[in-house]
Amino acid sequence: MNLFLTGTDTGVGKTYIAALLVRALRRVGLDTVPMKPLCAGDREDAHALHRACDGAVALNTINPVWHRAPAAPFSAALIENRPADLALIRDTWRTLREQHRSVIVEGVGGWRVPIAPGFFVSDLAAEFALPVAVVIRNRLGALNHALLTIEAIKQSGTPYAGAIFNETEPPGDPATATNRAVLEELLGEPFLFTIEPGQQSLALGVA
Repeated sequence: MNLFLTGTDTGVGKTYIAALLVRALRRVGLDTVPMKPLCAGDREDAHALHRACDGAVALNTINPVWHRAPAAPFSAALIENRPADLALIRDTWRTLREQHRSVIVEGVGGWRVPIAPGFFVSDLAAEFALPVAVVIRNRLGALNHALLTIEAIKQSGTPYAGAIFNETEPPGDPATATNRAVLEELLGEPFLFTIEPGQQSLALGVA
């Protein structure tokens, strides 16, 4: 399995789900490794992915570009006067694809987060040419963000793998109680899978 994870926004659980996928696929015997091309702010996401693959690849390979400023990558690059090194990202990606059968890539923020002038997360996903899965966190506003994101992916021509529904906590209001059913009806397809509150593992077959 090779997959590019994007989200409807930041803080929707992309790292958590990427780590679950990496662990599950390695558990069934795949040589799966993670990649998070860019981090901005702290680097805990990259450390979590490094732990998920039991250190099979170096931290700087998982995360080749790290901006310390806690902002969108393009904003962080402007703050630090240090443009994102796209050549390093591309070289690292090629190496991972050559050396490993399965790579789970976690994007940064949402689908149209800017990385450099005229270059967005969507452009990075298109270059990597992986099926894209959208992580949707169950919260107020999820319907709009999910539908806009999925529509943009499909219109871009990038392969769309499906959506992953992340129940960060039990539904506590009418919106979160109905979001899952409403989205499945509007999208006309079931979710790839749903993460339930407190879920710590995934049971997957070899894909």
